[in-house]
Amino acid sequence: MKTQKWKELDVGLSDSILKTLEQLGFSYMTPIQAACIPLLLNGKDVAAEAVTGSGKTLAFLIPLLEILQKRNEKWKTMEVGAIIVSPTKELALQISEILEKFLKTIPLLKQVLLVGGVTLQKDTENLKKGANIIVATPGRLKDILSNHINLGLNIKSLEFFVLDEADRLLDLGFSVTLDSILSYLPRLRRTGLFSATQTKELQQLIRAGLRNPALIVVKEKSNVSTPINLKNSFIIVEPEYKFPVMIDFIRSVGFETKYMIFLPTCAGVDYFSRVIQVLLPSINVLALHGKMKSKRYKVFDKFRSSENGILICTDVMARGIDISEIDWVLQYDPPSTASNFIHRCGRTARIGNEGNALLFLLETESAYVDFVKRNQKVELRQMERELNENTVHECLQCMRQMQQKDRLMFDKANRAFVSYVQAYSKHECNLILQLKDIDLGKLAMGFGLLKMPKMPELKKNNISSFVGPEIDVNTIPYVNKQRELRRIKRLSEYQSTGVWTNNQNRCKRKRAEPWSETKKRKLEKQERRSKQKQRKELKQQSLTVFNRKKKKQINKEDVEQLAKDIALIKKFKKKKISQEEFDAAFQV
Repeated sequence: MKTQKWKELDVGLSDSILKTLEQLGFSYMTPIQAACIPLLLNGKDVAAEAVTGSGKTLAFLIPLLEILQKRNEKWKTMEVGAIIVSPTKELALQISEILEKFLKTIPLLKQVLLVGGVTLQKDTENLKKGANIIVATPGRLKDILSNHINLGLNIKSLEFFVLDEADRLLDLGFSVTLDSILSYLPRLRRTGLFSATQTKELQQLIRAGLRNPALIVVKEKSNVSTPINLKNSFIIVEPEYKFPVMIDFIRSVGFETKYMIFLPTCAGVDYFSRVIQVLLPSINVLALHGKMKSKRYKVFDKFRSSENGILICTDVMARGIDISEIDWVLQYDPPSTASNFIHRCGRTARIGNEGNALLFLLETESAYVDFVKRNQKVELRQMERELNENTVHECLQCMRQMQQKDRLMFDKANRAFVSYVQAYSKHECNLILQLKDIDLGKLAMGFGLLKMPKMPELKKNNISSFVGPEIDVNTIPYVNKQRELRRIKRLSEYQSTGVWTNNQNRCKRKRAEPWSETKKRKLEKQERRSKQKQRKELKQQSLTVFNRKKKKQINKEDVEQLAKDIALIKKFKKKKISQEEFDAAFQV
C-alpha cells in the first residue's frame, strides 16, 4: 500500500504537519492519500471511494489543516473554517483525537467536538470558547445550526466541508438532515466526500453537495473489497454448538490478543457478554451497542487503550473505527446487510497490517459463502475444527446456572433469543437465509434457554430438539431485592386472579388474544408511525426550503458574488479573458 513519502508531495506540506506525521509513524502515503491530497489542496472537490482501513482519515485531515494554515488572514476565535461530519459518536471521537495530535503543533487553530450525550447548552458553551474546526455527528450539528443564532454567521468563511463514511450516513437515514446542513453552508467551499462503497443515494448527494468533483476510486490489486492482508475464513457449525465452538476457538488462539465479536442485536450483546465474562475470566470482556448512549465512550476508550481483550458489539462498531492491533474479527452470524460484511472485516488488517476474520455459519447458511463471493468479491476459505464435547457441556451448564441464580439473566437469555429470531426473519438476504430452514429448538439450546419462549415464529416450527431442565421457572428469583418483591407481588396476583397486571399503571390485559388481532393492531401502529414520519419529513423539507429562501434574501454577499460570476462567464464567452484567467478567478 506504500506509495511516496510525505516530503515528496508536489504541493509541499508545512513543517508542523510533517513533524506530527513523523511522530505518529506515518512515513509513506497510502494510494487514497496520494490521490486526494493534491486535488484538495489545488481547490478541487473530491468524491473518494476506497476499501476500509486504507487511510481515508488522513486523506482529508492533511489538506484541511494545510488550507486553514495558508489563509493570509488570521482566524478569529469563533470563525469556523472546516466542518467534518461522521455517522457515529465513536468515529467522530476518533477523528477528533487524531486531529488534536496535529493541532498541538498548530496552536492558532482550535477544534470542538459536537456529538450526542451532552446538552445543547454545553455544546454552545464549548463553541463560545473558540472553534475553527468542528467535528460532529449530523443530528447534533443540525440541532446546533438550527438553535445557535451566531453559528450561521460564524461559518460564512467555511473553507472545507467533509462527509466521512458518507454511504453509512445515508444508510442511517440522515439524507434530510444532510440537506438541512448543506443549506446553511456557503456555496464557495471545498468539499470532500469519503466512502467505502458507492450507492445511488450517494451519487445524488455528490450532485447536490459538490461542484464538478474529481471522482477517485482506489481498489486493491486483487480487485477485492477487503484489504489484501486480511485472511477471511468461515466455519460450518450446528445451531446448538455455535457458541461453544466460538469459546473453544478463542481459547485455542489465546488471550494475549484483541478480538471483536459482532452480534446482530443489542439484547444478544447484553446476554452473551455476561456469559463470556464467566467462561473466560482471564481476558477483559467489554460490551458495546447503540442503546448504551453515554456509556459507549468509556467502553470504547477502555478497549482501545487495553493491550488485549474482547469487544462484543453490534454493527454500530462496524464502520470507520480504528482500534490498533485487532487480530481477530469474529462474526457470530451473517450481517443484516451485505456491505456490513466488508465493514466488519475491515476492523482488522488496517493500513497494511495483517488480520483475520472468521464467520460462523449454520449448514443451512452455506450458500452465503457464494453470495459474498459474487456480491462483495470476497473469497472465504473454510476452517475445520473438531467439536469439544467438554466445552459444549461447560457452556450449556454455565448459561443455565447463571439464569437459575438470577432471573435477570433468564430475562436476558429470552430477549436475546427472541430478538435474534426476529432480526433473522428480516434479513436482507432472506432468499438464501430463511428462518424456516433453522431448527429453532437447537438454536434455543445454543442460547442455553431454560424453556422456549412464546412467540409467533415458533408456532409452525418443530422444536422437539429442545431439551430443557426440569425446573419451575416461576421459582427463579431476581438477585435485586426490590425487583424480586415486585415479581412476587405480580405472581401472587396472577395466581389468584388468572390475570397478569402491570405494576406501573395497574392496567389489566387478557390472558390470550388471537394472533390475527395482535398483528392487525401492530400493522395499524406501524402505519400511524409511517404517516407521522412522512409528515415530519415534509415539515423538515419545508423548513429547509424556507431557510434557503430566507438565506438567499438576507445574504447580500452571495448575491454580489453571483453577479460577479455571471459577469466573468460573459467575459469568457466573449473571449475577453483567457481560460487560465477564468480558472484562476473561479479558483478551479
